[in-house]
Amino acid sequence: MQEFIAAHTTIAAAPLVPEIRLHLATEITPIWQASEAWLARSGVEPPFWAFAWPGGQALSRHLLDRPESVRGKRVLDFAAGGGIASVAAALAGATCVEAAEIDPMAIAAITMNAALNGVTVTPLARDVVGEASDWDLILCGDVCYEAPMTRHILPWLRRLAGKTEIWVADPGRAYLPSEGLEPIASFDVPTSLELEDRELRPTRLFRLAPG
Repeated sequence: MQEFIAAHTTIAAAPLVPEIRLHLATEITPIWQASEAWLARSGVEPPFWAFAWPGGQALSRHLLDRPESVRGKRVLDFAAGGGIASVAAALAGATCVEAAEIDPMAIAAITMNAALNGVTVTPLARDVVGEASDWDLILCGDVCYEAPMTRHILPWLRRLAGKTEIWVADPGRAYLPSEGLEPIASFDVPTSLELEDRELRPTRLFRLAPG
């Protein structure tokens, strides 16, 4: 998997977070086609890990600009993708950073991206929904893009919000809940028309209320 990632990505930085280097797809079509061929052989998911989505960029920018908000804390990057927010949390001084993903290709990308930036991130290759929290902060970037995903994760996150701080960064996805979100910050995230329907995506960062 690491050979596939190295062959189909370029080491680059996301527009909002130039401090972090990542294995990124510079053009969406070739890697998507390559992953479809891989999927036919190996059952790999589409390469969402190969792109720095707006929510992950917003989380990362906030962490790097305000390291005191994460310094010394135990952090979970939930549905981490390629792990941009995990890397940012580690660079900002988190004591322990874990990144949860169910896609094995994303787990490989997280490991590679952490190494690129000289930080330690522990990948969790499983669905952590339903588990008890020993984290101080859970980072959720772009997680409300589908109704089944939102129904699966939101009750669990709300239960944990009573003792764990939970940040949700969202660029206006359809299934973001309309209540129980306290605004923290907002960002205009440069993106691509290949990924989004515009070249600049307003993205808001919220604190999730318990429920």
